[in-house]
Amino acid sequence: MNYRTDLAMELKTDLERKTGGVSASSERYGEITVTDIEVENEIGERLLGKPKGQYISFSLPPFLEEADSSLALKLIAGRLRPMLPRKQGTILVVGLGNRAITPDALGPLTAEKILATRHIKEELGEVEGLESLKPVAVFAPGVLGKTGIESLELIRGAVQSVKPSAVIVIDAFAARECERLGNTVQIASSGICPGSGVGNSRKALDKNTLGVPVISIGVPTVVDATTLVADTAGKSAVSRVQPFGKELFVTPREIDVIIQRASKLLSRVLNSVLQPAYTLEEIQSLMA
Repeated sequence: MNYRTDLAMELKTDLERKTGGVSASSERYGEITVTDIEVENEIGERLLGKPKGQYISFSLPPFLEEADSSLALKLIAGRLRPMLPRKQGTILVVGLGNRAITPDALGPLTAEKILATRHIKEELGEVEGLESLKPVAVFAPGVLGKTGIESLELIRGAVQSVKPSAVIVIDAFAARECERLGNTVQIASSGICPGSGVGNSRKALDKNTLGVPVISIGVPTVVDATTLVADTAGKSAVSRVQPFGKELFVTPREIDVIIQRASKLLSRVLNSVLQPAYTLEEIQSLMA
């Protein structure tokens, strides 16, 4: 059966350890495991079902636990930074998702914590002593059901106006395994197809559709019921939840806490990467 997941690391487990077109490696840093998967060519794309590019997953202590996030921030930022263009112009940060639905609110909540600077770079930068600020624009386009407009159409319009050197898209993901919910972060250099993990695929956001590099970053917040039943009771039990199981998704009871802490971590990662000349405390003061 086809499992719904946005995580390349889960898809890789279905393949043989050594597979042409897809390479993988893992490293352990204390409580954090970093898994690096590279889809190298068209063969890899067909095998993994993911576009060519780099997919890096971070298995972290659960967001429900009060833990020091400094190592996670350092590791994620260290892998995200090289994905940005060497000649960095304006970066457009896009928070996808529906703020009114908690498991889908990661994108908008993270976006509102990002320091937007494109509008002040030239006007106030030198006056306020902020000449080292990098230009950043932030955008939360909402969802098709509320706007009547595809995210791609809105983001493409923003790209045409802002002319960024790259786009970073933040979104909530679906996982195949419950143990991935609320403790995994994935970044990818290949862009994103919003809603693919929950069977509601929208038009892809990538270099082909937007004309600039697109980097995705997100946290899995849901698992579909069919996958959950298959993993816990076996594939033979799947028929008991179909066809309704295809439309049911499970999320942790404490999803509100998970989303708040995940959005805080991702915003701190992005602010540190996008504004390397400033500390997180200085960035926070600028947003106050």
